[in-house]
Amino acid sequence: MATFLYRLGRGAFRRRRLVALVWVALLFVAGFGAASASAPTSGSFSIPGTEAQKAFDLLDQRFPGMAADGATARIVIKAPEGAKVTDPGTKTEVEKIVSELKSGPGAQQISSVADPYQSQAVSQDGSTAYVSVKYDVSGMELTDAARDALKDSGKEATAAGLNVQIGGDALMETPATGSGEIIGIAVAAIVLVITFGSLIAAGLPLLTALIGVGIGVSSITALANVLDLGSTTSTLAMMIGLAVGIDYALFIVSRYRAELAEGRDRDEAAGRAAGTAGSAVVFAGLTVVIALVGLAVVNIPMLTKMGFAAAGTVVIAVLVALTLVPAILGFAGKKVLPAGTKSRLFGKGRPAGAEPKANGGTRWARFVLRRPVMVLLAGVIGLGIIAIPASKLEMGLPDDGAQPVSTSQRQAYDLLSDGFGPGFNGPLMVVVDGDKALADKTVDQIKGLEGVAAVTPPNLNKAGDAGVITVIPKDRPSSTQTEDLVHEIRAVSGDEVLVTGQTAMNIDFSQKMNDALLPYLALVVGLAFLLLMLVFRSILVPLKAALGFLLSVVAALGAVVAVFQWGWLGSLFGVEQTGPIMSMMPIFMVGVVFGLAMDYEVFLVTRMREAYVHGERPGQAVVTGFQYSARVVVAAAVIMIAVFAGFIGASEQMVKMIGFGLAVAVFFDAFVVRMAIVPAVLALLGHKAWWLPKWLDKLLPNVDVEGESLRKHLDGTADSPEGPDKDRELVNV
Repeated sequence: MATFLYRLGRGAFRRRRLVALVWVALLFVAGFGAASASAPTSGSFSIPGTEAQKAFDLLDQRFPGMAADGATARIVIKAPEGAKVTDPGTKTEVEKIVSELKSGPGAQQISSVADPYQSQAVSQDGSTAYVSVKYDVSGMELTDAARDALKDSGKEATAAGLNVQIGGDALMETPATGSGEIIGIAVAAIVLVITFGSLIAAGLPLLTALIGVGIGVSSITALANVLDLGSTTSTLAMMIGLAVGIDYALFIVSRYRAELAEGRDRDEAAGRAAGTAGSAVVFAGLTVVIALVGLAVVNIPMLTKMGFAAAGTVVIAVLVALTLVPAILGFAGKKVLPAGTKSRLFGKGRPAGAEPKANGGTRWARFVLRRPVMVLLAGVIGLGIIAIPASKLEMGLPDDGAQPVSTSQRQAYDLLSDGFGPGFNGPLMVVVDGDKALADKTVDQIKGLEGVAAVTPPNLNKAGDAGVITVIPKDRPSSTQTEDLVHEIRAVSGDEVLVTGQTAMNIDFSQKMNDALLPYLALVVGLAFLLLMLVFRSILVPLKAALGFLLSVVAALGAVVAVFQWGWLGSLFGVEQTGPIMSMMPIFMVGVVFGLAMDYEVFLVTRMREAYVHGERPGQAVVTGFQYSARVVVAAAVIMIAVFAGFIGASEQMVKMIGFGLAVAVFFDAFVVRMAIVPAVLALLGHKAWWLPKWLDKLLPNVDVEGESLRKHLDGTADSPEGPDKDRELVNV
């Protein structure tokens, strides 16, 4: 592996013009494809194997068009204090809203507009009414004219003194990508300049990462409609691709500068950087790919496609690091040099090849080696305390009730709750696969349940062999009481009665995610354990890596529960409404954070393994690993935290939660687990850390990440006319 990557990196350095041209051509082709493709939609959503999905499938068969995945909106009108929406003046304003929507801009995308006075959408006290609007397309496919018409529909009524608010998914827009990424890139630039002490060296990882992300995201956009990827897929790919792209390039450039500091020529340094740090990049990338592709275990097509698309972006980031980075290093010339050779601030003029002075990483490693038990206990106990709230984790999917109180969606949600009851925002749809007698019997059974506020008479299809019943719960959609009611309806009804609707879909989705967590965790951690065993030729080091990851993820989940479910420090992070944690959050954090955490594990411990294989004692190998890798790992972690933390400022609760959870998880894993617990455990284990049974050592292929075979190869061919010196002559010519 190391020898192959050495040749690849050195070849890319020598043929840098061709390599750069190929990557620029790929970027152009992907960009042209994205520009030519139609705008991505929200993507279809299904949950195979659940009762809610079976009910939707039955609706498609018996009630054509009813289960169509079009956007919906509710325009909620509340009369002033002491007045009613049935008053003549108010009624006129409401009817204006209905008529303008039916005939105004964007009306061609509307399938129906329900007059509240004809559809009985007026509250019992007469204070509130709502207009239901259904569209033929999803919220992200609405034209600007249709969306603007919806937003402006209540302006005249508002001017007349009515409180008009709009809710529903019709206001959903394509997620804006810009602020979070810009913040992450800005912080990354600052961190890279501080780390390298060179604008050229700092700009190189940013440039190559942006090229890789550009190719990946453009390819996803070009294929979005063909593969039904959905608009959120590119957001995930951009978030992960940007983070790993910068990190992988950072690893290669850092090792390249270290090789130059040893006095090697530039082409040789590029080859050795690709052969050593490049090996770590390959296996770190594989762990991320395994984690993302493993999302297929959940058996939710949307998540599977998101995982595969993001994994493709990671593969591109690895290829960019192994080929484009060495090529651009060739163009950079002597401007990319170890800071110590040209800056008094970074190294104070240390001559090339001289032994580097003890840096912060070296001093920290020596401190941990002197007090390994104290550091280990402090790290484990500290994360354990933070993880305690995770034991009270409640999962669900946020609705408009989780929106900021300043939004129209949230105010519409509150007005409906006040006028019609909390459960009105999440009605249940009960589908009966039978005749009218069975439907009437089902209505009677549901009326007897405690958590039911209202039940509508059954709506039968033309054939009379299926019916739909609407059930209004007493409690809000995301409450545990509503979840219990769904289970009770399913328990008292037979196999011919199915419960669906958005609320039931959310409940089934959460349950499916919860059921898939342990199998997914076993698959991802198991495959990564085998992969890390190949890399480190050890059993205890991969085991320690997996256990440390689990500790950091559980601690991060504890922090998420404390902030978003309990409201601790919620105002600091802009949390206006506490509630259940997004159901995909645990499995999403496991997948993404595991892959990213293994980046640090592979890069940091590989350098320790390399030193140990080359004859250093276990303790000294730990110090050597920190001496050369600590600054890079810290820089990579700060960059990744900045990228994720940029999303905390989003108004969308789901985006805010994902950004916070991933940022906290990376912080715990990088600074507590990898920088503290890992060296402490290695110090306590000593030689045992690198133990591998002889029979297993013979079975496992030798991937040579530490570059031992590469070193022997280079030493054996150094004087050969066809060896490295001959290649160097060709480069100089």
